[in-house]
Amino acid sequence: MEIMGLLQAVAPVVQDSKGLAMIGAGIAAGGAVIGAGMGIGRIGGSAVEGMARQPEAAGRIQTAALIFAALIEGAALFGVVIGFQIQGKITF
Repeated sequence: MEIMGLLQAVAPVVQDSKGLAMIGAGIAAGGAVIGAGMGIGRIGGSAVEGMARQPEAAGRIQTAALIFAALIEGAALFGVVIGFQIQGKITF
């Protein structure tokens, strides 16, 4: 695993866990954003496919897709905020 090698290379330079905590906060925020992007992309693709299969239900599908995208975006924002809070707890 490339990430473990990178973390092991960084650990002796840092001399304590503060640097690793910063890396963890960055990974938490980045993972939340990547997951949200994948989820919203999947919702958009499925909504377009559903509207192409049933054009008469396009309004209902679009409304549901917007609600689901907003819920995913809220969860991603929560993950990013938690990552920034972890970063704020670290004192140098």
